[in-house]
Amino acid sequence: MQISATHSAHTDSAIRIPEEGFLRLPQIIGDRKRGIPPIFPVSRSTWWQGVKDGRFPQPVKLGPRVTAWRAADIRELLESLSRELADR
Repeated sequence: MQISATHSAHTDSAIRIPEEGFLRLPQIIGDRKRGIPPIFPVSRSTWWQGVKDGRFPQPVKLGPRVTAWRAADIRELLESLSRELADR
């Protein structure tokens, strides 16, 4: 199954990524308690390690306790992974 900006790798339900703006971490990796499906289904620690290693986009600090990612950066990540899978 290909990963796209509107589909998760593990579900067939559409997930909307805004054209512009920001996404908070639960919107990216999901939150079962709040019923938020993942766009990129990895654990919180895996996500932060990927950010540290440069595999995932760098966050933007919107405030002292608010961290988010540009929607365009998340879309680009999904598209690049989709291209990698298609090339295999």
